[in-house]
Amino acid sequence: MSEASDLEVDRLANAVLAGERAALARAITLVESKRADHRDKARALIQTVMPYTGHAIRIGVTGVPGVGKSTTIDTFGSMLIEGEHKLAVLAVDPSSTRTGGSILGDKTRMARLAASKQAYIRPSPSAGTLGGVTAKSRETILLCEAAGFDVVLVETVGIGQSETAVAEMVDVFVVLMLPGAGDELQGIKKGVLEIADIITINKADGENATAARKAATHYRAALDILAPTSSVWKPPVLTQSGLEGDGLDTLWATIQDHRAKHQAAGLFAKRRTDQNLGWMRDMLRERAMERLTRDPDLRAAIGQAEAQVADGSLAPSIAVEQLVKKAGW
Repeated sequence: MSEASDLEVDRLANAVLAGERAALARAITLVESKRADHRDKARALIQTVMPYTGHAIRIGVTGVPGVGKSTTIDTFGSMLIEGEHKLAVLAVDPSSTRTGGSILGDKTRMARLAASKQAYIRPSPSAGTLGGVTAKSRETILLCEAAGFDVVLVETVGIGQSETAVAEMVDVFVVLMLPGAGDELQGIKKGVLEIADIITINKADGENATAARKAATHYRAALDILAPTSSVWKPPVLTQSGLEGDGLDTLWATIQDHRAKHQAAGLFAKRRTDQNLGWMRDMLRERAMERLTRDPDLRAAIGQAEAQVADGSLAPSIAVEQLVKKAGW
């Protein structure tokens, strides 16, 4: 980068570290950009703020559409702010297949948080590529931490691979479920119980209270047959009302307990180290694919190989070997 670019990055980094919201928004826009010159600046920016990151609790939240994620986050986040926390909410959204833009109105879904100076809401449109969301969301987490937010909550829409991707970038992964018959089986089929750190049955209020307690019992039984993902933690099943706020203090206490137990066992730092190594490897694979597809001849060869693998005339392992040789690697 030029000296002028270095100065620009330093100014932006200092503004982010000072907690300037407009600077944080510009910084996130920079890391989301696909322009080559912007990517150079974004890498320099992340490296500059890196020493000031890592202090926040990173929470992932997922659940099927209609489970009440936005209402829960709005109420839960407001409770945290009342406890003098600063909260950043990153909504990993689906994108319009035509425009690539976010289709969810995050600030209208979380009205109380949107009005608070202690909260920052940012959508992360996927533009159709899950890997891109993962990389940019990780960098956005670091920027929010550098800006002074001590709780970073990453919301996924709860469909497809986005759940696993978000679980691999946070400290604790919370899965919201609906009370009612069949939900527990749906959860098992999707495999979400295998990556959940905390399961909480939402909408446990009014006529749903009994159904929520019953669903919690089913989930606890289901968890008993699954191998725990941690030697110090068995995922608890809670009940809550995101609308009325009941049970959200218990959820927060459970999140803190999860962190404390993993820190005491040395597993918290290991999880973050593993995540950073995974992030590096994901980006390395992405850059390798970019290099391959940048060359017209290689791009054509990849397309031909894909067609042959698809029709069964070429084994995937042979296709990869041929492409690697053609690339001169």
